[in-house]
Amino acid sequence: MIILGIDPGLQTCGYAFLETDQVGQKLIEAGVFQTNVAMPMEKRLNQIAEDIQALLEKFKPSIVAIEELYSHYEHPKTAILMGHARGVILQKCAEAMVAVRSFNATRIKKSVTGNGRASKEQVQRTIQTLFALSTLPEPNDVADAMAVALCCANSMGQEKVLEKANYDSKN
Repeated sequence: MIILGIDPGLQTCGYAFLETDQVGQKLIEAGVFQTNVAMPMEKRLNQIAEDIQALLEKFKPSIVAIEELYSHYEHPKTAILMGHARGVILQKCAEAMVAVRSFNATRIKKSVTGNGRASKEQVQRTIQTLFALSTLPEPNDVADAMAVALCCANSMGQEKVLEKANYDSKN
């Protein structure tokens, strides 16, 4: 199964493709795509749509995992801007008929580092270790997208364990 993890943003979107099987996970590709801050909002959103569509067509993921919106009371505009980008991404996933799972930032961090309040640097270092990367994944949007994909893979593994336990208890 191929999972596409996305850390959505209006200026920078991180993405990571993870292949999972019974043995474990393997990173296929990770990176970012960016929009030009000088462009009008509608053109930036169109660029995000084109970039996501190209990734969906190239790798044909089974599922897309995306970080949920969050808002800090001091910066409500950030959530609104991220919401525009996230909406375009979700629409492209729907158009491609790819299932989507959303995860909040605390769950993603806890799944990867064991601490739901981990710093960006802790997530980067943990991702570097888990995937045996020679360098720290930069920018942090890449590490965040890798963490989203890994969180999805971990949650799907836990669901399979629970399904088996429920099946075994009924039989």
